[in-house]
Amino acid sequence: MRRFLAMLLAALMVISLAACNPVNPTDKPTDKATDKATDAPTEAQTEDDAEGSYINGMYYFKETREITVEVFDRNVDNGTPANDNKFTDWIKAGVLRDHNIKVEFVAVPRWTETDEINNLLAAGDAPDICYTYSYPTILQYASQDGVIDLAELVEDKEMFPNLWSWLKESNIYWDKSVTDGSLYALEGRRANSNRIVTFIRQDWLDALKLDVPTTKAEFEACLVAFRDNAATLLGENADKMVPYSVSYDVGWRAGTLIESFIDPDITDKEFYINGFDDRKYTENGTKEAIRLLNKWYNMGLLWDDFALYGPGDTTEDDMMKAGYVGALTHNWDYVFRNGEDSINYQLTINVGENAKFVPCDPFEDANGTHQKFVDSGAGDRKAFLPYTNEEPIASLLYLDWISTASNILYLQTGEEGVNHIKGDDGSYKIISALGTEWAQNSGQNIDLTMTCNGLNLGDANITALSTAYSYPNNDPALVAAADAIAKTDTIPAKNVKVATIESENGMGEVLKTARDEGFDKSVVCAVADFDKTWDQYMASYLAQGGQDIIDERTVAWEAVYSGDSLQ
Repeated sequence: MRRFLAMLLAALMVISLAACNPVNPTDKPTDKATDKATDAPTEAQTEDDAEGSYINGMYYFKETREITVEVFDRNVDNGTPANDNKFTDWIKAGVLRDHNIKVEFVAVPRWTETDEINNLLAAGDAPDICYTYSYPTILQYASQDGVIDLAELVEDKEMFPNLWSWLKESNIYWDKSVTDGSLYALEGRRANSNRIVTFIRQDWLDALKLDVPTTKAEFEACLVAFRDNAATLLGENADKMVPYSVSYDVGWRAGTLIESFIDPDITDKEFYINGFDDRKYTENGTKEAIRLLNKWYNMGLLWDDFALYGPGDTTEDDMMKAGYVGALTHNWDYVFRNGEDSINYQLTINVGENAKFVPCDPFEDANGTHQKFVDSGAGDRKAFLPYTNEEPIASLLYLDWISTASNILYLQTGEEGVNHIKGDDGSYKIISALGTEWAQNSGQNIDLTMTCNGLNLGDANITALSTAYSYPNNDPALVAAADAIAKTDTIPAKNVKVATIESENGMGEVLKTARDEGFDKSVVCAVADFDKTWDQYMASYLAQGGQDIIDERTVAWEAVYSGDSLQ
C-alpha cells in the first residue's frame, strides 16, 4: 500500500495543466448533466505516464476510478433512502463529471454508527471514505495499520484547494501527531458551533402566570409548578405529566447544566486532562450537576423511565409532540427539526396553535453568566480512509469536491421552489420536501456535506439571515432566539498538541457505556444514596481505563507545556 501511494504521488508530480470551458459544479442532476459526466472532456491532454490532468483547476483521472462513501441513515419518516436519492445522484453525477470518479454510497445507521464502523473495519468491509464522531475508534485501527496516514497525501494544495480553503490548516492538522507526524483523520468544520439549549413550554408558563426562567432556582420553581398543576395543564392526561425530560444520554442532555457547575476559571490543563470524554464525566463540578438532577428526579420532576429508551427510540419525542413535556435540554435546534414532523409544529397540531417550546438560558455559573463550552470549528465528524481503500487520491478529491462552496450551497438549500424560496434580501427560506423525492434526510443535508456541519451559504450575512428560515413550519423568531442563546457566553475549545494518548485507543465504546450507566444510575438512586452511587460508578469507570487516560494526559501535557494554560 505504501509503495502504491508513493508511486501514485510521484506520478501526480508530472501531470499537466489543461484548459477547458468552465463547468458549473452545481448543475442539476438531469440526463444532460449525467451524460456530460460520463464523457471525458475533449480538452484533457494527458501524458502517457500520468494518471490524469488538471482541467479548469480540477484534477481529472484519465481512467475512471471507483470509491464508496459512508452516509448516515437516520431512518427518517417520509424521507428517502440515505444512499439513493436526488442529492446522492447529484453528487455522483458531479464527481464523475469533474474528476472521473464513480461514487457509491454505503448507508450506516446513525444511532449505532460507532458499532457499525467498528464491525466494518474489523471485517475489512468499510467504505473507502468513512466518518465518525469517535476518534478513539480511528486510533484503535490506526494502531493496527488499519487506517491510511494522510499527512503527505493531503499536502497538495493545488490538488485539494477546496479542502484547504474550507477546513483550513487548523482542521486539516487538528489530529496530526506531534511525535511522528501521522495524520489519520481530517476534522470536519462546524460552520455553526451551537450545541445545547433549554426549551420550556410557553403556553404552560402563560397558563400559570410564570415568567421564562433565567436561573436554576426559577427553572426548578417552574418544574414544580408544572408538576403541581398537572390536572390544569393536561386534564385527563395528568398522569402523563413530565415536567423535565432527559434521556439515557444524560451527559449530553444535561450539558449546559453540567457546564454551569464547572469553575469558570478552570485551567486549560485541568480541562484537557479530563477532556477525553465530551460529556465531561470526570470534570470537577459534574458530580454536583448530577446531584441536582438526582434531587429533581426524586421530587418527581423528571421522566421516570428515561434510562430505558436508547438511541433511535422515538418514545420521548412522541411525548413532547403529544404535549406531555414541560421542558427539555437538547441540541439548540432540536424542537424545530424535520418540518411538519418537528416537535413544535406537531404541538400546534395536537394541542393548539399557542402550544410551543421557547428557548431559555436558566443555568447560571459561579460568575452569574451562562458559560457554554463549544467547539472552535473542529470537534465534528472525522473523515478517514481505511487501509482497504485502494483509491486514496480519488477519495481525497471527493472530500475536496464536497467541500467546494457552491456544492455545499446547493446540497444545503436544494432546488429553488422545491427545497427553498429565495428572499429579496438574498436569504434562503427552507421548505420541507419530506414525502417527496427531494427530501433532505438531515438538517441542511449535513450527512452529505461530510466536512461541513451547520449552515454555510458562502456569505456570512446571507447565512445569518437564512438561519432563522432554515426550519420549515416553525417560527423564525424562536429559531433566532435559540441561536442567540446558544452563542451567549461561549468558551471555544483549544487544540492541545501533545503526543498521541495510547491509552485512549479502543476505549471509546467501553468508557461510553460505563459513563452512561454511571450518569443514569446516579440520577435515579435515592437522594441518600447519591454519593455512594456516584463514587461507585466513577471508580468502575476509572478502573476500566479512565484513570490510565487521565494519567497519560497529565504526563503528555507536562512534557510539552510548562504551566497550566495554553499561551
